[in-house]
Amino acid sequence: MENYVLNNGVLMPKVGLGVYQMKNENEDAIVWALRNGYRHLDTAAFYHNEELVARAIQKSGVDRKDIFITTKLWNSDHGKKTKQAFETSLKKLQTDYIDLYLIHWPSPKYIESWEVLEQLYKEGKIRAIGVSNFERNHLEDVLKHGTIVPAVDQIHTNVFLQQEELHQYLVKNQIQHVAWSPFGHGNQQLFNHSVLKEIAEKYGKTTAQVMLRWNLERGIAVIPKSIRPERLKANQDILDFRLSQEEMRRISSLDTNKRGFAHPNNKLLLWVTQFIR
Repeated sequence: MENYVLNNGVLMPKVGLGVYQMKNENEDAIVWALRNGYRHLDTAAFYHNEELVARAIQKSGVDRKDIFITTKLWNSDHGKKTKQAFETSLKKLQTDYIDLYLIHWPSPKYIESWEVLEQLYKEGKIRAIGVSNFERNHLEDVLKHGTIVPAVDQIHTNVFLQQEELHQYLVKNQIQHVAWSPFGHGNQQLFNHSVLKEIAEKYGKTTAQVMLRWNLERGIAVIPKSIRPERLKANQDILDFRLSQEEMRRISSLDTNKRGFAHPNNKLLLWVTQFIR
C-alpha cells in the first residue's frame, strides 16, 4: 500500500478501511482486510467498535506496529474528559499508542481538547494528532491557540461534494485531507453517473474505483467501508491507473456542493448541522 507523508513525517496509508457501523458479526471482514493488505483502520469512540477492531487485529496475525489505527474523541468527552476518553480508547484497542487521534467534531471546548491532544502527542502516546469535520474557521482557531498544526482533517468528500476551497486551504497549511464517505453513503446517482461509467469502462474499472482514484489524484486519502471481500479488494486495486487532466476536469464539473448523508430524522444529522457553516 502506498502512503502519504503527514506534516510530522509519519506515514499514513492512502487507502484505509472505515469501520463505521461495523458490528461483531463483521469481524471477519476486518480480519480479511488486514490479511489482504489493508494497513489503516479508521474507528472512533462514537462507533462503539474499538474492541471489535482490537479483536480483529489480534485474530489477523498482522503485527500491531504494521497497522495504522485512527480513532476519535467524541463530543461529550471534550474539555476535562479528553484524557480519560483517550485512555479508554487505548484500553479498548488493546494498544499503548494511537497512530492518529482526531477530534471528531468541533463541538464546544475543542480548543481545550486540542491542548490535551498536544500534550499526549508530546508524551509519545499518539504518533499524529488531527481533527475531523473542521471547517476553515475552526482550523484557524486551532492554529491560533495551539502550537502544533493538525496533521489531518477528515471531512465529508465525494464527487458531488468536492470541498475544493477547504481542500486548497488544507494543502496550503500542510494538513492532510482524508475523505470520509467517498461514495456519498452509497449514492446510486454517483455509481451510475454517465461520466464516471464512461471513464471506468476506459480503464476496465468500476465507477467506485474511479471515485477513489480521483481522490488520490487530488492528494486525498480515502477510508471506504465494505464488508464484502470482493469490494474490499476492488477498493485497494486503484494504484495501477491514472486519470488524465481532462478526465479530472470532467469529474470536477460534477460538484454540486450539496451535503446530506443521512435520513432527515437521524439525530446525529440534526446535531451535526449546527456545526456546518
